[in-house]
Amino acid sequence: MTSIDSPSHDHVIVNQFTRQAAGFAARPELHAHEVLQLIVEAAAPGRDDRAIDLACGPGSVACALAERAAHVVGLDSTPAMLGQARALAANRNLSNVAWMQGSIYAAPFDDGSFAAVTCRFAFHHLEDPARAFAEMVRLTAPGGRIVLCDGLASDDPAKAFAFNAMERRRDPSTVAFRTLGWLCGLFVSTGLGEPAVRMFQVPYLAADLVNGSFPEWNDRRGLLDLIECSVGGDTLGMGARETADGVRIAYRSAVLSAIKTGPSQAADLQ
Repeated sequence: MTSIDSPSHDHVIVNQFTRQAAGFAARPELHAHEVLQLIVEAAAPGRDDRAIDLACGPGSVACALAERAAHVVGLDSTPAMLGQARALAANRNLSNVAWMQGSIYAAPFDDGSFAAVTCRFAFHHLEDPARAFAEMVRLTAPGGRIVLCDGLASDDPAKAFAFNAMERRRDPSTVAFRTLGWLCGLFVSTGLGEPAVRMFQVPYLAADLVNGSFPEWNDRRGLLDLIECSVGGDTLGMGARETADGVRIAYRSAVLSAIKTGPSQAADLQ
């Protein structure tokens, strides 16, 4: 696998998502129809179009795109995730989607190969997200659409710092969640202009999130205590609140999209 991330970080990503693969694929919070449709609508593939979903994970976005596009590629660095993706496509009888192991930084396709290029919930795991975004732009044909979806850190620096510290503890493959303004800056810096933005939330019962995670030192109790203590003052920026079932939280997330108007934009981040 070719990557700009360090070899040690590549190993952490593959290790984490090999362990998470089955649980990640089964989480309804991550694969809700209404959320997938936000990405599909932003990508707007036609029935004659080709699309690619980078860091495709268990394949839910790629399969949703395949219901509208002529052909879709799902690319991911973790074989276990691709196994989940193949099973999902087979279950849905989708024959127009192909799965490929590879790097988000260097997909083996020519410039402008796709009418839609998407990436969901991956950028906070990347050591060089700007380079990955440049690859998304390179792969997009003029007139095509670039769609980036990720969770967001708070605009409050103290809350963003605490949130990212918690997330790195919960999932050591996390590098950093960024603010909405930072992600918008990726689009602006390539000449794509301000992206269209659709906001949504991914809600969790904190105990369920923790039980499905593989935190540092396997310390689920300590991690849950940390999240539950954020109720006072919302110190993580996750809207933590007490309920009859336990503490509930939500990941603020966004779908950002833009149309590539010319071939030169791919080179602007090189």
